[in-house]
Amino acid sequence: MNISTVETLCVNSCFVLLLCTTVYYWSKTIFVGESQYQKTGLLGYASANICLTVLLIVRWIDSGHFPLSNLYESLLFLTWCLLILHIYIELSMKTLFLGVLTSPAMLCLIAFTDFSLPTELQKSSPLVPALQSNWLVMHVTVMIASYAALLLGCLVAIAYLIFSKKDGTNSTQLESTLILETSPQIDTEKQAESSLSLVKTQNERVNFLTFLDNLSYRTIGIGFCFLTLGILSGAVWANETWGNYWSWDPKETWAFITWLTFAMYLHSRLIKGWTGLKPAWIASFGFVLVWICYLGVNLLGQGLHSYGFLQI
Repeated sequence: MNISTVETLCVNSCFVLLLCTTVYYWSKTIFVGESQYQKTGLLGYASANICLTVLLIVRWIDSGHFPLSNLYESLLFLTWCLLILHIYIELSMKTLFLGVLTSPAMLCLIAFTDFSLPTELQKSSPLVPALQSNWLVMHVTVMIASYAALLLGCLVAIAYLIFSKKDGTNSTQLESTLILETSPQIDTEKQAESSLSLVKTQNERVNFLTFLDNLSYRTIGIGFCFLTLGILSGAVWANETWGNYWSWDPKETWAFITWLTFAMYLHSRLIKGWTGLKPAWIASFGFVLVWICYLGVNLLGQGLHSYGFLQI
């Protein structure tokens, strides 16, 4: 079995596993709910992650360098990071809802990587001179890990906005309503049952929206730390390669805009004390910026960070 066959087998297996896992998470959530939590979805994710790990190692051995030299490899590594992050969060929080969000996203990433990118891009190639540095692993891996955490946190924030609009309110308003509904005198047994049912429903909605809000906050906080470290390591690498720490090329500019946006998000949470809709809107805007920063410059083929469509 040659290397090309192994790579094809790994990426196709990963796609099938993610497809099955997506079907599982959605069907489980729709027809059963989260009352009976099982780790079946995690097994699918772990298996897909093993396939990606084998694929990345094979490409590493074949090319002689860490597999982050083009868009194909970086998308594989981004999916790998998302899988690791999801597995950790689900193991910690025992929730199926996160899989409902992440499984379609990762399935689309793998589908785009496997079926849409040109065949030339899927072949291992030597590093261009600008990437032949020990800083490649440090800078690029940290940046892609930051993209994974930020994208996941933003997806959760977008889910918060959707469910808030669906309910016609947000977690803060729900908490106020919950207090008001429990205060009046209850005269009859029927009224008591109705009120208790309403309180229980509203309490579940409050807990769910609060869970989304907190998860988004924590995940974006992790992503912001990685983004900061990635930008700093990139500045040091740029100084060694081109003689200056910052050149305001398109990639650097968009990375800085992205950093400012998420710094604003964290400032609104930590200093202003915002929760709920306002920071969720900032995170949703940040979701677009991350994709522009990650893919936009590469597809345009401009700047020091772009080496054409085939290079990151």
